Amino acid sequence: MALVDELTILARAGRGGDGVVRWLHLKGKEYSGPAGGNGGNGGDIFVHAVRDISLLGRYRGEKKFEAESGHGGESYNRDGKAGKDLVIDLPVGSVVRNTATGEVHELLVEDEKKLILRGGRGGAGNAVFKSSVNTSPKESTPGLPGEEAELVIELRLIADAGLIGLPNAGKSSLLNALTGAAAKVGSYAFTTLDPNLGALYGFVLADIPGLIEGASEGKGLGSKFLRHIARTKILIHCVSLESENPLQDYEIVRDEISRFGEGELGKKPEIVVLTKSDTKNPKELKDVREQFKSRGVSVESVSVLDDILVKMLADTLVAVLRGS
Repeated sequence: MALVDELTILARAGRGGDGVVRWLHLKGKEYSGPAGGNGGNGGDIFVHAVRDISLLGRYRGEKKFEAESGHGGESYNRDGKAGKDLVIDLPVGSVVRNTATGEVHELLVEDEKKLILRGGRGGAGNAVFKSSVNTSPKESTPGLPGEEAELVIELRLIADAGLIGLPNAGKSSLLNALTGAAAKVGSYAFTTLDPNLGALYGFVLADIPGLIEGASEGKGLGSKFLRHIARTKILIHCVSLESENPLQDYEIVRDEISRFGEGELGKKPEIVVLTKSDTKNPKELKDVREQFKSRGVSVESVSVLDDILVKMLADTLVAVLRGS
């Protein structure tokens, strides 16, 4: 099942219960005063971070989320029961935006819980209105509606390293070789339409969908690619040696990530990996390395068909990640 990383839902906190008009009747007395209780408060809505990136997919058929409303007041000055809160579990890394207010909540830590919509306050029963000048109040107030909003939920993966590069740069194959993941591989552009994850000695690697020139302006997979690398610690920049101009491919991607947002992506630590090294002879590989070196860029090279090279790259990545 494809990873769902965007979802829009309607959420409504519970309505407050109504206050009531009641009278206290005691044996032997015709009237003993007001005794209407207050309504209970409506339930709040919280979001809660859990370590399960597939959660949004489970909500695709459930677009309305409502907390329980408060119960009405009762006789003998008894307040109504408060409505139960609703807790919506979301993957760690989710960003929740209220489209009406613009308020944004981020879930960055597992088990983090945030209040996003408040339930309505319960109404007042007639006992509240009793005073020296109003000994028999007949007033009560209804409960107030809870807050409601359209919520846009966006998952931004939190990974230790993100594999980036143009389409067909060999990211999925490299992820599979390094971690034993089962990412889909194909010889056509945009084989990866959603991020794939794998673990390398406890470090999470994310194979991010490829991009094209102009992605920072929304072309191709656009910001779908770029937002997923916003929270990675290190970028593993894959450049295919099958390309006619590997250095140009590298610079295209660098330009796009430097243009995105406030340019913070371009400041992340980067490891450049020349993939598909089996397609070049030693002299050709050396020439490409020299091209990158002339731009001040050091590179690693790998072929997923060579277990020794994969192991060497894995050791290098782990050493860098442990020091990050």
